[in-house]
Amino acid sequence: MKRGLFILAVLLFGAANVAGETDSLKLRETSLIDGVVWVVGDEAILRSDVEQERVRARYEGGKTAGDEYCSIPEQIALQKLFIHQAKIDSIEVNNGQVEMQVNAQMAFYLREIGSKEKLEEYFSKSIAEIKDEMKQAFADQSLMQQVQQSLVENINATPSDIKKYYNRLNEDSIPMIPAQVEIQVITLEPMIPQSAIEATKDRLREFADRVNSGKTDFSMLARLYSDDTETAKRGGELGFVGKGALVPEFANVAFSLTEPGKVSRIVETEFGFHIIQLIEKRDDRINCRHILLRPRATAEDKVASLRQLDSIASDIRSGKVPFEVAAQMFSSDKDSKLNGGLMVNPQDGSSKFEYQNLPSEIAKKVYDMKVGEISDAFPMFSEKLNHEIYAIVRVVEKIPNHKANAKDDFQLLKNMCEGEMKQKQLEDWIKNKIRETYIYISPEWRDCEYHYKEWVK
Repeated sequence: MKRGLFILAVLLFGAANVAGETDSLKLRETSLIDGVVWVVGDEAILRSDVEQERVRARYEGGKTAGDEYCSIPEQIALQKLFIHQAKIDSIEVNNGQVEMQVNAQMAFYLREIGSKEKLEEYFSKSIAEIKDEMKQAFADQSLMQQVQQSLVENINATPSDIKKYYNRLNEDSIPMIPAQVEIQVITLEPMIPQSAIEATKDRLREFADRVNSGKTDFSMLARLYSDDTETAKRGGELGFVGKGALVPEFANVAFSLTEPGKVSRIVETEFGFHIIQLIEKRDDRINCRHILLRPRATAEDKVASLRQLDSIASDIRSGKVPFEVAAQMFSSDKDSKLNGGLMVNPQDGSSKFEYQNLPSEIAKKVYDMKVGEISDAFPMFSEKLNHEIYAIVRVVEKIPNHKANAKDDFQLLKNMCEGEMKQKQLEDWIKNKIRETYIYISPEWRDCEYHYKEWVK
């Protein structure tokens, strides 16, 4: 395994994929006879721990270089180093997040294997035991990630660091950058008539009355009618979340509920109108169901939005108003309107996009446009809002395919440089931690080609 990828593999240990036949026949033969194979500090690693991880990882598929009976115990040992540090630093796990991860993983397993009975048969454990082990694995993974983040959080490459990094890159190591584009956008959501809004609220009130009177099950209504298609599959259930994970309007009402089963008043958010049913509260977390309904725009409303955007585009082209001002005045896109309409790439924080990373409607529109050109109004699907909106775009800059350079790709090179610095920081920490920690490896496990030579002293 390449050194630059090893820490990443450790970071993702809880979801690592390991498969394939191994070269160590002796270890395979003895793996089912339980016993201590490693000791890290005061923590033992058993043969059964290695075998359990091997079985789980094989189920998930994938491959890794080398002998799995060498790589797996080394990853477990590294995990124990980080978890020990988490205890020293008093780092805690977000139990709500862990529970959501467990539920998602169990849902994935059940979809793949078909039933709880088959899952229990495959792992030779009950569902409760499988879930308990998952909780521990995700909790350990969270602690590892938090420790690693704390070790590298203050690393910030200076322009001098980036220049040195770039100058020592081999020509073959300089990445080729696909064509990119920088654009501004103004979006409009169709104006919804008040009659449609009132009809939506009336329907939600009817749902709430039916549930509160005991005539109908909330989860059934959510499955049938909620416009939140993802939670609708689960009867509207969100799973345990903290207040910060929810939009404020929704969170304030959800966390004010005190009686499980009762349905809230109607809540309006940027996504539409909701009713909420409390399931359970645990300290600072809540589990609830919701039904989301969105009022629908009429065909006339949609045509009016297109005409309004075309009028705004004409005013920008004629110089009556700058694009930046028009974005602040009219755009419904909260992520870009205060930035003069400039779209920001969530992957790297820059304003440059590869065409494949743009919404498909925008990518098609800007591909043949010239720099400075402003499009006509066009419809596009909003992933965030899960319905159609309307947009105009302006091309700010186009960058053709090229090898990365300091002028056009500073942010990319900064990320690469900081990635290398963080990698070295973690590597050095691990080596020092191994040297100062008591390590015992059973004799038949010492012949492995471990990534860190410091294990075998």
